[in-house]
Amino acid sequence: QVPLVESGGGLVQAGGSLRLSCAASGSIFRINAVDWHRQAPGKQRELVARIITGDSTIIADSVKGRFTISRDNGKNTVYLQMNSLKPEDTAAYYCNVQGLTAIDRAYFNVWGQGTQVTVSS
Repeated sequence: QVPLVESGGGLVQAGGSLRLSCAASGSIFRINAVDWHRQAPGKQRELVARIITGDSTIIADSVKGRFTISRDNGKNTVYLQMNSLKPEDTAAYYCNVQGLTAIDRAYFNVWGQGTQVTVSS
């Protein structure tokens, strides 16, 4: 298995910034893609950002220009930098990592435990 540890959530005022981290550990040969999703109460989970091999990124229109996704391959860690936060960004944020294990090149697809982001107005 590939354990994930998310961190960085918290309470922030509108206009503030937070940086979320998603660290993968265990037997990893390659990480193909990492997604950040969020889910607000009563709403469906939505994709916020994605980074794939080669560092291409996809950012949802709702956060474009405010959120960026990046990775540190040496640490198997992906970051979601969130600037100019708005109350509507309040949600639980989850990372999802897809890749191949080192032992047998088996595909894995794992989710983090989630970290809460609350933006006050």
